Amino acid sequence: MDQSNRYANLALKEQDLIKGGRHVLCAYVMKPKGNHDYLATAAHFAAESSTGTNVEVCTTDDFTKGVDALVYEIDPARELMKIAYPVELFDRNIIDGRAMLASFLTLTIGNNQGMGDVEYAKMHDFYLPPAYLQLYDGPSMNIVDMWRVLGRPIANGGMVVGTIIKPKLGLRPQPFADACHMFWLGGDFIKNDEPQGNQIFAPLKETMKAVADAMRRAQDATGEAKLFSANITADDPAEMIARGEFILETFAENASHIAFLVDGYVAGPTAVTTARRNFPAQFLHFHRAGHGAVTSPQSKRGYTSFVHCKMTRLLGASGMHTGTMGYGKMEGIADDKNIAYMLERDAADGPFYSQEWLGMKATTPIISGGMNAIRLPGFFNNLGHSNVIQTSGGGAFGHKDGGTAGAKSLRQAQDAWQQGVNLVEYAKSHPELKGAFESFQADADKLYPGWREKLGVAK
Repeated sequence: MDQSNRYANLALKEQDLIKGGRHVLCAYVMKPKGNHDYLATAAHFAAESSTGTNVEVCTTDDFTKGVDALVYEIDPARELMKIAYPVELFDRNIIDGRAMLASFLTLTIGNNQGMGDVEYAKMHDFYLPPAYLQLYDGPSMNIVDMWRVLGRPIANGGMVVGTIIKPKLGLRPQPFADACHMFWLGGDFIKNDEPQGNQIFAPLKETMKAVADAMRRAQDATGEAKLFSANITADDPAEMIARGEFILETFAENASHIAFLVDGYVAGPTAVTTARRNFPAQFLHFHRAGHGAVTSPQSKRGYTSFVHCKMTRLLGASGMHTGTMGYGKMEGIADDKNIAYMLERDAADGPFYSQEWLGMKATTPIISGGMNAIRLPGFFNNLGHSNVIQTSGGGAFGHKDGGTAGAKSLRQAQDAWQQGVNLVEYAKSHPELKGAFESFQADADKLYPGWREKLGVAK
């Protein structure tokens, strides 16, 4: 059934919809299946996303028609369709009237993903009007709060030097804590890897007690604050709260040094909001494990990494993994810096819409996946700053002199970049950075040809 007479209005102008402030706008790359008409398929998609179905029903009234989602622009040659969703469609909390991301996803990425006349449809951008944006929690903490704990300036405090203890699974509590201590002697921040929790070989309570002791010893040895991101992900909000409360009690006087990691893609908005609302004084670390199932360029359905990251700021993530923008081992390109800009700026451009955040606190980009000291300056040049949390696993513990030296080499790479000094020149007077060149020789050969002669390193 062609529903374009009801669920499409190509006379609508995007600037008028934005000025009106009553619609959420979504841009999709959509391809109809077989010989289905593009506009008819788009209208069917809008109907399924809002008030309609595939037949006329007797319960529809005039008010219902007033909250229809409407296709307002199509470009079949580019497989582009844009839909305007009235804000009244979206569910609100009964306890406080706030918006919920679960409702946003249910409508915009819901049953429409399985429609028989759609070959594929993937959201590439969305726009929230001020009246709806202000209903989201947004972050309560971000990198500024980490800089404060670390005793740094709260503007342009620079990279938080971090790692992920490897192997990601298999270490018992004390070896895990020992690895934390080793890194903390040179670095700032350690996160649980995403599968770590309460395994039988590493009970959470035993592990956290050992890590808390390692943090105290590292702080005593260095005279510097240290940070730890503990995974509290669980199916049950009560379990998440129990883990969080135990961890804060265990770290005691260092509770402000603790972030809570939530696997926000697999555990969903409920898990993220549980952490955000029950622990607003803790940095909320959004790990996106599993997101590639829908965000990868190979996937034609769901939403892009840009959309995923933008949603996490609405949810209230303090920090969000954004990939390495082509400079590490993860999928990505240099233009992915626009993802970071959307997270950290008060106004930013997406591929289709500009978004003003109206003072909502920023979400901090977390850079992880195959990074080391040799790769960092190129990454910073592309991004334009170093105000990120950067976690190197192999890039720290793969250093020939161990995790402490690896941590120091990462910090030295940032220092060199901030001072505008060539990395090879800086390495001449910084042994840990020189050791990084020797440890990651393939990267050094590619990015800094001739480094061996300049540093006196034989093949």
